[in-house]
Amino acid sequence: MKILDRKFYHRDTLRVARELLGKKLVRRINGLELSGMIAETEAYCGRADSACHAHRGKTQRNAVMFGKPGHAYVYFTYGMHYMLNLVTEEEENPCAVLIRAILPIDGIAAMEARRKKKGTELTNGPAKLCQALSIDKSLNGWDVTLGSELWVENNKKIPDSKIITTPRIGIDYAKTKDREALWRFILKKDDLEGRSVR
Repeated sequence: MKILDRKFYHRDTLRVARELLGKKLVRRINGLELSGMIAETEAYCGRADSACHAHRGKTQRNAVMFGKPGHAYVYFTYGMHYMLNLVTEEEENPCAVLIRAILPIDGIAAMEARRKKKGTELTNGPAKLCQALSIDKSLNGWDVTLGSELWVENNKKIPDSKIITTPRIGIDYAKTKDREALWRFILKKDDLEGRSVR
């Protein structure tokens, strides 16, 4: 399957967030490939977006967002969870897409062992999928266009009719216009092969 190249990420963040739905997120660890179809994303659109980590400028934590598109921005939150984002647009324009949920494809038994969960609860949240795929700060800044350790492959093309848009979650601190922006993208249940991300 074709690995998404840098050109895919070097585009408008909202478009990338929408088009990542249906793509295959792959993690290779200890010779084993774990993967899932991306089913939910959120767009974070640079300095003008008060919900974005880069809203107040460059820091040691968010520096990856200011670099080249097609890199992983992995951060630690609530003292216990990792979150995976994929950097978009041009350098110094700090934008990224948060991967919020996947539908497991390969290595499900290994994911279940890591999560100690099965079914819907396995990867239906950003922290859950990072735990299931063993994604942590060691992958912060990783080039996901290389096709090793962590990458995204072309898979399904999802039509707009199969996508739901809603406001983003957990951004009460943001300005009203950013809280209300429909920048969360979710696959409709009828395109989830009988499964659900919620």
